[in-house]
Amino acid sequence: VKHPPTHHESIKNDIMLFHSNTSFLCVFLTFLLNESTNGFIVQTKQSSSLNKNWGVVQPLSLNKIDTSVVNGLLTAPTTTHQHNTGTLSMRSLTCCFMSEGDAEESSAGIKIIIAGAPASGKGTQCEMIKENFGVVHLSTGDMLRAAVAAKTAVGTSAKEYMDAGKLVPDEVIIGVVKDRLNESDCAEKGWLLDGFPRTRAQADALSEAGVTADCFVFLNVPDSALIERVVGRRTDPETGKIYHMTFSPPAEEEILARLEQRSDDTEEKVKVRLEQFHANIAAVKGCYTDIAVEVDGTGKPSDVAAVIDIAIKEACYKKA
Repeated sequence: VKHPPTHHESIKNDIMLFHSNTSFLCVFLTFLLNESTNGFIVQTKQSSSLNKNWGVVQPLSLNKIDTSVVNGLLTAPTTTHQHNTGTLSMRSLTCCFMSEGDAEESSAGIKIIIAGAPASGKGTQCEMIKENFGVVHLSTGDMLRAAVAAKTAVGTSAKEYMDAGKLVPDEVIIGVVKDRLNESDCAEKGWLLDGFPRTRAQADALSEAGVTADCFVFLNVPDSALIERVVGRRTDPETGKIYHMTFSPPAEEEILARLEQRSDDTEEKVKVRLEQFHANIAAVKGCYTDIAVEVDGTGKPSDVAAVIDIAIKEACYKKA
């Protein structure tokens, strides 16, 4: 196969051989039609390390993520993405073989919303999405503070509530978000809305304000894992570095002795926060069914990022 398949073409070859001028690279891709999902089971095996200069074919996903991840990646033919089962939709498969130029063009101005419970790894994934796609990362807290500092009309209104110790109402937050998304950097680079909307009312208000997204990513992590992540967190008061007593404890006894736990990082308090999250997230997801991507967030951050990478590229492909 010498050319990337379009979404109208069928893949008939069982084995694809790639050869680069700078290094000899064999990637064997076995495609088995899976009639139950109308997708393809993908297995990969490489004989040498990947080289970004592929010659004729430029597999966008494969030259940015480890093929061992792709080997276990699931992308159902709709919009559900998980890993460890190995099915790729035709659209996602096409995205893997988009040229770099096509990918850059189609990802320009991509609009993403990411949601996840406290400690789901959303912050880490936002940083990776920002790096991979060049989008503007936005959180409501940052936007509110910027609007207040800039003394915009909605910023001034927000400041009045904040100074009074009151919650900023949805209509003011929506105004702040809409103003920020209309700025030139968001229009040119695209944006990543972090943890907003949080409620159905906010999602409806965004829609009424004309704010639409291309991809809604939801990080799915069981409550038991979230609680373990939160309860085990400790902070070094001298350096500000965050450790975890199970996953990343400090190596030095001196540091271990001075670690502190945040007052709201207890099991009781995190359960309350999770209850509030679950009370709203189903309704929010319901507003974005046609663009929603549910990702298993229990894996290594790099593996989770690989799945999200595929999902956003699929959204780029559909957008183009």
